[in-house]
Amino acid sequence: MKYCVIGAGAIGGLLGARLSLAGEDVTFIERPGPHLDAIKQKGLKLLMHEGEELLARDVKVTDDMAQAGVQDVVIIAVKAYQIPAIAARMRALFGPDTAVITIQNGIPWWYFHKHGGEFEGRRLESVDPSGEIDANIEPARIIGCVVYPAAEIIAPGVIKHVEGNRFPVGELDGSTSERVEKIAQSFNTAGFKSFVLDNIRSEIWLKAWGNLSFNPISALTQATLVDICQFPLTRKLAARMMEEAQVIANKLGITFRLTIDKRIAGAESVGKHKTSMLQDVEAGRPLEVEALMGTVVELGRVTNTSTPHIDAVYALVKLLDRVMREEQVAVSAKRLN
Repeated sequence: MKYCVIGAGAIGGLLGARLSLAGEDVTFIERPGPHLDAIKQKGLKLLMHEGEELLARDVKVTDDMAQAGVQDVVIIAVKAYQIPAIAARMRALFGPDTAVITIQNGIPWWYFHKHGGEFEGRRLESVDPSGEIDANIEPARIIGCVVYPAAEIIAPGVIKHVEGNRFPVGELDGSTSERVEKIAQSFNTAGFKSFVLDNIRSEIWLKAWGNLSFNPISALTQATLVDICQFPLTRKLAARMMEEAQVIANKLGITFRLTIDKRIAGAESVGKHKTSMLQDVEAGRPLEVEALMGTVVELGRVTNTSTPHIDAVYALVKLLDRVMREEQVAVSAKRLN
């Protein structure tokens, strides 16, 4: 199949490079800069956590979506806040049957499409405030996906895989279509563990459960996952935030397959890993506040659910993001001699 990966960052690069190595026709869309130049010149190198080094030489890369042409599958691998600005240009990649896979952290803009019930078709304004995404990406194209691998770009054209290999996928209506089965199979052939879920939203909530708590706490404290989980006060705060989110999810028909204690234990077992939001803080990049937290705050209001702990942390991390943008600064802990 012809895959186009929008964003050759840590996760998009990992996924696209392995799909290419498995024989798929892969084109990356990447913004101009050293990373794009390195991929053009040398391909994309992966340093896998098992110690294996892989080099995807045959990938195509461009900063022009129109140049890439019509694709079978488009994987949106940029941050959620970047999607509205590129949604209209993405149409150059679409043919009648092009599927669109979303791999963003947090609750996606399409959450209520094909959801059924009183909220059917409702747009999440926190991640699609202008309706630009809804206007350009038809719900029929969308396939949900939850990302469990962790990775980071360590040099232009070089991605280090930290851990994890699961990419579960699912149709928004819970059906098992030919296209979603084909995509899951291609992910498996590429060396990942993928399977088709009949309720992709439940898996999205399970991942979001940790993202909405661990990410902002780490951004505000400079702490890694194990530090947050082993410090009693932040462990308790994360648990309270998860409890509030669980009430919202339950009202929307979601049942979690893990307890809060098991979800926290899973994060603790990852060890001294910096969350994606902490990495963004240290690099001075915009934070994924709305996708990870704003959507849950919005869903709390929609379902008439009180979220005092989430609201407080949301306010703090929103201010942190604003200060970083206005002052154009990064925030990084410095080791004292």
